[in-house]
Amino acid sequence: MGKYSSVQLRDESKVAKSRGSHLRVHFKHCREITHHIHGMSTTKAKKFMNDVLEFKSAVPFTKYTGGIGHHAQGKQVNAPGNACRWPVKATQVVLDLVKNAEANAESKSMDGENLVISHIQCNRAPGGRRRTYRAHGRIGPYMSQPAHIEMILEEKAAPVEKEAEGPKQISKKRAAQLRFKKVATGGGI
Repeated sequence: MGKYSSVQLRDESKVAKSRGSHLRVHFKHCREITHHIHGMSTTKAKKFMNDVLEFKSAVPFTKYTGGIGHHAQGKQVNAPGNACRWPVKATQVVLDLVKNAEANAESKSMDGENLVISHIQCNRAPGGRRRTYRAHGRIGPYMSQPAHIEMILEEKAAPVEKEAEGPKQISKKRAAQLRFKKVATGGGI
């Protein structure tokens, strides 16, 4: 397996990974999708992406917003200025990666209901070069912007019990401040 980003993992046996390189989907679309689903549980992320594919929910565009339309569905996901889109091809690719990571987690006998996307990132891949024919016999570039995507799933940690409160310890400085507050000062208007 190739090298993942510089994320420090506590226990390699408790995580599941998935990655795709040189994917022929728009980098900017992938960035916005991955940014939105980071930190979600896998069930919630899959439901969101299936809703995007059915045009029931939209992907909020927060960074690459030039020329992005505004739609009422952007209010559901708190998109800035309701800027959102439905990038179907990129959503399908990211959904396939989430399913692959879930399958990897299942092979490590992790709990599939408790998985959270702890790390997901999208990098720009080298552009594919094609040509388009321009006026007066010239040739212009016709570039694609593919992406590298990687994700790491972790099992959600069990909630920690809050410790019973005992007597609070305060510093000498704080004790002096509290004593000073108790002294009533006269005055007023």
